[in-house]
Amino acid sequence: MNARTRRLVDREQGWCLAANRWGARAAVRAYFRAVSRLGDGAFWYALMAALVLFDGWRGLSASAHLAATGLVALLLYRKLKRWTRRPRPFAADGRIRPWIAPLDEFSFPSGHTLHAVAFTLVALAHYPALAPLLVPFAASVAVSRVVLGLHYPSDVLAATAIAIALASLSLWLIPGVTLL
Repeated sequence: MNARTRRLVDREQGWCLAANRWGARAAVRAYFRAVSRLGDGAFWYALMAALVLFDGWRGLSASAHLAATGLVALLLYRKLKRWTRRPRPFAADGRIRPWIAPLDEFSFPSGHTLHAVAFTLVALAHYPALAPLLVPFAASVAVSRVVLGLHYPSDVLAATAIAIALASLSLWLIPGVTLL
């Protein structure tokens, strides 16, 4: 590893440690644990059910779009994790505490962030009025992954980029649905 790459890795490790220290505060830890658990799927399943309940066939169509995008995101992130095999921050640095148990062994990319961003973009294409709910939730999910010691900031940023590409492709494939 060259000196520049080493500096970047060290800087990212420092950001992880600083963010993880916020998790030592009970209120912060409780908030991000709750957000993370909701981001496991419960929030998105509830959203899809609510769309169907409150908007009938249109909601069912949007929910099917979300489910299809989620399935592709799941397959993609699992493949990437097996391929990269990046250890989680707490496994690489004993000073970082995992404030919750991880769902799997590897760090890159953040599956929670990938799903949160992709779901948010697809949902907003169908229901822009949900932005005040979905954007802060997705951002909280992304931040939770670093604060809870489970991901590096680059895992979250990469997952965000992948999610944007995936949601864009998904929206392109469905005629008549656009993000703007």
